[in-house]
Amino acid sequence: MTISKKSRGRAAAAVSLTAMLALTATACGDDGSSSGTEGSGKGEITFWDNNGGPRTEIWTEIIKDFEKENPDIKVKYVPIPIADVQSKYDTAIAGGGLPDVGGVGTAYLANIVSQEALEPVQDRIEKSSLKGKLVEGMVASVKDAGGRGDDMYSVPTSANNGTLWYRTDLFQAAGLDAPSTWAKFYEAADKLTDTKNNKFGYTIRGGAGSIAQALDASYGQSGITDFWNGDTTTVNDPKNVAALEKYVGLFKKATPSADVNNDFTKMVAQWDTGTIGMLSHNLGSYQDHVKALGNDKFAGIPNPIGDSGTRVQVSNPVDGLGLFRSSKNKTAAWKFIEFAASHASNSKWNESAGAIPANTEAARDSWITASEPTALAAAALTDGSTKIVNLPYYLPDWNNISKADNEPEFQKLLLGKVSAKDFLDKIADELNAAQKEWKELGNG
Repeated sequence: MTISKKSRGRAAAAVSLTAMLALTATACGDDGSSSGTEGSGKGEITFWDNNGGPRTEIWTEIIKDFEKENPDIKVKYVPIPIADVQSKYDTAIAGGGLPDVGGVGTAYLANIVSQEALEPVQDRIEKSSLKGKLVEGMVASVKDAGGRGDDMYSVPTSANNGTLWYRTDLFQAAGLDAPSTWAKFYEAADKLTDTKNNKFGYTIRGGAGSIAQALDASYGQSGITDFWNGDTTTVNDPKNVAALEKYVGLFKKATPSADVNNDFTKMVAQWDTGTIGMLSHNLGSYQDHVKALGNDKFAGIPNPIGDSGTRVQVSNPVDGLGLFRSSKNKTAAWKFIEFAASHASNSKWNESAGAIPANTEAARDSWITASEPTALAAAALTDGSTKIVNLPYYLPDWNNISKADNEPEFQKLLLGKVSAKDFLDKIADELNAAQKEWKELGNG
């Protein structure tokens, strides 16, 4: 269902204060809603990488390949740190300066769509070499996250999966089984901790990105498989509250105290030093672990299995490439997107990242079965062994609720300044209000 222009304007209220200040300071310039042009198909286009730094090397390689095949097009590469992506887009939408192409994950796709900044791409896909070559599940996720029915506002490039990385050498030395169940996870966290010698069983994410990991641990233990009960979220269900209490109880007992501020880069670097038994992240850190530890000292598995005998995980965002409405050279920008999502490029990018390809041909390449964590993750998502709790990426406020609004609250929870119940009640109240508003705008 397509909502009205007036309704979309109301949904755009999620634009950050930073973006509004930028609008005041910049009286002129193209905002995200300008229609742009198809352009000549030649010249320079600008590409924003939504995970600049960790993915710069592989994108540089793909861009070189593209420019070799398309000598009349030059790609200006701009690396954006993953923690700054939404605020960068919001600021550019309000004040001008959007790229032609940008990396867009489903976690914040609805926010950008609600501000009319992205061009629908389903018709372009139908007329391109990508027709019929994108994984159906990822296409469905992108459509759902955009919140506009069958309209599609990014070309999916990869899916990730929550992964519990563990040190096989430390587990073997301690006589521990792999942490395949939550009971074995907690046993290992305790047994591998030796605080006097600065050794810990686990590292918990207390900085940026902490909320999704906390929800994964909550639902994974509680066994609850639906995010909504009618129009009320299950986030603060008593079973989730109890699960979160147990999980955060690891802080400083089986984790480093520095974890309260750690985002994923700090967690990964800390785990790769070799003094910590387990790390919850995703497939994206696989190559970092290989470089630091080699192939024979660690392994990665999906979420542990709960007491019910079922593995439950929250959904992970699907990454993709968006074509911005204000682009003055959409023809050249689309050529780049089509190239990046092609078999060869998509396979190359996902092998580097350790992620699951969106291109169906790339998804059959041999490197996937050779990478055990990726193969296990792909199987978990397709063989029916895992129940996925679908997070409401379609809510324009989702990214704010799950990041800026509540990450400081999670740090308070770790430090014992708020209870697990109060923490989850706050998130639930905000989600219920956002869901109500979304439905009032004609959705659902």
